[in-house]
Amino acid sequence: MRIARFIRPGKSGDVSFGVVEPDPADPSAASVVGLTPHPFAPFETTGTRFRLDEVRLLAPVIPSKIVCIGKNYADHAREMGGEAPTSPVLFLKPSTSIVGPFEPIRLPADSARVDHEAELAVVIGRLTRDVTPEQALGSVLGYTCANDVTARDQQQADGQWARAKGHDTFCPLGPWIETDVDPATTRVRALVGGEVRQDGSTADLIHTVPDLIAFISRAMTLLPGDVVLTGTPAGVGPLVDGDVVTVSISGVGDLVNPVQNR
Repeated sequence: MRIARFIRPGKSGDVSFGVVEPDPADPSAASVVGLTPHPFAPFETTGTRFRLDEVRLLAPVIPSKIVCIGKNYADHAREMGGEAPTSPVLFLKPSTSIVGPFEPIRLPADSARVDHEAELAVVIGRLTRDVTPEQALGSVLGYTCANDVTARDQQQADGQWARAKGHDTFCPLGPWIETDVDPATTRVRALVGGEVRQDGSTADLIHTVPDLIAFISRAMTLLPGDVVLTGTPAGVGPLVDGDVVTVSISGVGDLVNPVQNR
């Protein structure tokens, strides 16, 4: 099931959740069917239907927190000049960094190097605390595409990552939440201007999705709608004004965002 968050045609402030059906490869043939009350509780469809190409898709969730994992692919750890960590490295991005499909990534004037980082994002479906890896996937609503945009020069200068990772527009999410994905065998790619920059698989994660959820839940409670970014494969690189960056994840879809100077 693909769960989207969207604005209805002609209703600029009317935000709804809905189910995208059938295969959205052809937006003119696919529909969004409204659901109520929301996907984090038992819900039912309303019967209200819109063509997918008539609605404006938003980021599928606005979480209380975005928990990110650093250096969770060995090849990315090497390209960043370090060894893969033995335990997950956690950091947070603010919810104000989120934008949805086709919204611009805005390059801050005080950074000379902003990079894309394609990642599989996990959307938590229920309150999660102190779960085991065996229990962890029972807390997951589904998966979406994410771009952990990073001001690389600020990351290196600051020694910690809050500013570099936290700028407004630095967490594109979307285009929807896919509930039927195997997080152990998912292909993760980033394309800039149609050129493949990153091409990896979650089969190469150092710490698996169940292990990550369990590890995080021992430190902080995950709430419904919270998002976990699972790490990025090698090939991160710079974005410049005028670029169009796509995060493509098998079984989920494509998240497309233009890049603009702020």
